[in-house]
Amino acid sequence: MTLRYIEDDKLESGCDEAGRGCLAGPVVAAAVILPNDFKNELLNDSKQLSLKKRLLLYPIIKKEALAYGIGVVSPQEIDEINILNASFLAMHRAIDQLEKRPDRLLIDGNRFNAYASVEHHCIVKGDAKFMAIAAASVLAKVFRDHLMHEQHLIYPAYHWDQNNGYPTKKHRVAIKEYGPTPLHRKTFKLLAT
Repeated sequence: MTLRYIEDDKLESGCDEAGRGCLAGPVVAAAVILPNDFKNELLNDSKQLSLKKRLLLYPIIKKEALAYGIGVVSPQEIDEINILNASFLAMHRAIDQLEKRPDRLLIDGNRFNAYASVEHHCIVKGDAKFMAIAAASVLAKVFRDHLMHEQHLIYPAYHWDQNNGYPTKKHRVAIKEYGPTPLHRKTFKLLAT
């Protein structure tokens, strides 16, 4: 895994989102600017990490980053603007939270809506290639999972403490039995055919 996209003095921020494929809950993005001497052997794409490793990395990234931001887009907003645009909006909101303005954005994926006049590069599977994107993936995933576990206390029948809103069999059975909650994305196919 590489630290920098281009070896220069520009501030690079990695951006990634979590929760795009969920049936319920927000989409959450994070933006992270790491120092040029950042090193961490554990850091990887959040999907490749165990829960224990993600929880270990979360405070380290927040402490060692030069700046980080987290952006949240609600299920209602997702339904209004679609999940792709909601993912971009979550990233923009995360970048808005950064205490330092980045010169370059490294975006996980193949599409992005430009943020102001900041240079950006879309990198497919970027969360497995660049540390700043991997760090953003960890922050977004841990933050979102925590939100869904809090919502599980209000809606225990949907098992969000286990599935985080993703379309598992138990989750779909609960939707069929109890109907959707206000956190469900109405434009998503909630029940399997």
